Amino acid sequence: MNNPTKTLVLAAALAGVLVSTPARLNAQGEAHRIRNIVLVHGAWADGSGWNGVYEILTKDGYKVSIVQEPESSFKDDVAATRRILALQDGPSILVAHSYGGAVITEAGTDPSVAGLVYVAAHMPDAGEDEADDGKRFPSDVSKSTAIKKTADGFTYLDPAQFHEYFAADLPAQQAEFMAHSQVLNFAENFKAVIKTAAWRSKPSWMIVATKDRTINPELERWYAARAKSHTTEIVGASHSVYASRPKEVAAVIEEAAAHAQ
Repeated sequence: MNNPTKTLVLAAALAGVLVSTPARLNAQGEAHRIRNIVLVHGAWADGSGWNGVYEILTKDGYKVSIVQEPESSFKDDVAATRRILALQDGPSILVAHSYGGAVITEAGTDPSVAGLVYVAAHMPDAGEDEADDGKRFPSDVSKSTAIKKTADGFTYLDPAQFHEYFAADLPAQQAEFMAHSQVLNFAENFKAVIKTAAWRSKPSWMIVATKDRTINPELERWYAARAKSHTTEIVGASHSVYASRPKEVAAVIEEAAAHAQ
């Protein structure tokens, strides 16, 4: 005859295994998750556009740093990114939007970078520049009159056309603020040739914004296919997907943090 006391003890022990095993697995996953996230903005923008993503990631326990590139030269922007990477206390996930993709492709060779996330971004290879890559699949903005240049060679987007080409899925008031706070980008930066492409040796993720008018979504898909990136498409998102769809963007960054080693 079964001993009821032993049966209860065995049942309790089994229950403990069932409850504690997932907890141990989760703890192991937490231990291996990369905690440092470094965000890099693109041309004609500044770091404030990352605010929504920043809030989600910090709430979820990540240490998030935002690079403010001067955009005075490609070399300066790479240096600014590496400067922030040097301040981290361990491995980092390096994330970039738009032109920032070229910046992290070069800066991401830093040994502290464990993975790269490209958000509607350029992803040139060694020997390439984003201006020439853009000709593979021309964007709507490249065929428009929206890109302007100052007398000393810095480019910007016409504020009157900024909402249409850069941030169509954002409220008009927010797009207007972004248009008037944009960082002007030295024109030659778009022609900066990549020396070593970090994505060749490190895991990468690409977010395709399907309604992007600043970088052709087909170019984003082409980049991702070439690099064998983990790819997420955000339907209906504009080039400002990092600002308009922060939950989806943060989810991809967290996926990279969990799987890049």
